[in-house]
Amino acid sequence: MRIVQLANFYTPASGGLRTCVDEIGRGYLAAGHDRVLVVPGLADADELTPAGRRVTVRGPRFGGAGYHVLTARRTRPLLERLRPDLIECSDKLSVRWLAPWARRAGVPLVLFSHERIDAILRPRVPPGFPLTAAADLANRRLSARAHRIIVTSGFARDEFTRIGARNVHRIPLGVDLATFRPLDPFIDAGPLRLVDEHRNDWAAALPAVDRSVVSLVMVSRLSREKRPGRAIDALRLLREGGIDAELTVIGDGPLRDRLRERASGLPVTFMGHISDRNTVAHMVAAADIAVCPSPAETFGLAVLEALACGTPVVVPREGAARELLGAPGSGIECDGTPTGLATGISTLLAIPEYSRRSAARRSAERFPWSTTVTELLSVYADFEPEARSA
Repeated sequence: MRIVQLANFYTPASGGLRTCVDEIGRGYLAAGHDRVLVVPGLADADELTPAGRRVTVRGPRFGGAGYHVLTARRTRPLLERLRPDLIECSDKLSVRWLAPWARRAGVPLVLFSHERIDAILRPRVPPGFPLTAAADLANRRLSARAHRIIVTSGFARDEFTRIGARNVHRIPLGVDLATFRPLDPFIDAGPLRLVDEHRNDWAAALPAVDRSVVSLVMVSRLSREKRPGRAIDALRLLREGGIDAELTVIGDGPLRDRLRERASGLPVTFMGHISDRNTVAHMVAAADIAVCPSPAETFGLAVLEALACGTPVVVPREGAARELLGAPGSGIECDGTPTGLATGISTLLAIPEYSRRSAARRSAERFPWSTTVTELLSVYADFEPEARSA
């Protein structure tokens, strides 16, 4: 089956979206399917990648973050040539013009819902705006235009449940458990293989580390809906409470300069965007706790990657990130305020380090990418006779 994936907002600096699309694409290839990714860019290109063929279509700029978007005029002729058996669209903007084409061509259209409309718009609309009604209207149209809608969490599914949509499937994403892993190999090996005396020998060979300094990390786009400033405010509260903590921020975005000002006088290191995933994994694994303040996550890939590194997380109760927590010690959910985040960090620090790191890793091991791909292909199997007929 030829699966064509369409994704706006896919750039070298993209975070979760790029990871998701590429990891799933690798899975489609491994399962014997023909995968083609179509993305917008500054100029046309056609190249082979480890995740399959990637076609870049020149498109107009969108916003101030270096994004481009696919247009119907330039993308429809490409789809005619590609002749997909199934289209997997990873953004809601394209569905409006893509759905009529797919219907005429007899090609099933699957919408991969990576964001929840009301959660994304909440910090951008004035008080009193009928946000729920507007989101419901948009989602009814999306549900009617797509054959299937894939959501990754209960939180993401709720906005479609609210309108009674019946073509929604919940399929969690996965994590690269080989790249994102603990620095302590005995945690990575699992608790059943732990031999205490051997672990002590291994630990003795490590260079001395000042454990009195609590290392925090936040991996996030620095934009309003992610609420990154709350992590900085939580750090300030911890230090005022006598906890010697420091924060490393991995990621970039429109709030970068404002956040630097907010962090003035605090031990906050802004690393910017880091494209090398091994470097990110090492930095996250070296931290004591990952702070993830965004209440708008429909899954929380950065949260899952932290857990895979054996780094416990503090997340807001609102959003989907809390659905990833597992055994006690893997993380804490809170009200998402700076005070709540600081309290959650303090609570985790009271748990022995090895216990909380082991719990975090075990939580992530429930989410391999292979399971995500298998479940997606199970849904798409319903379309194969239709695709052959078309």
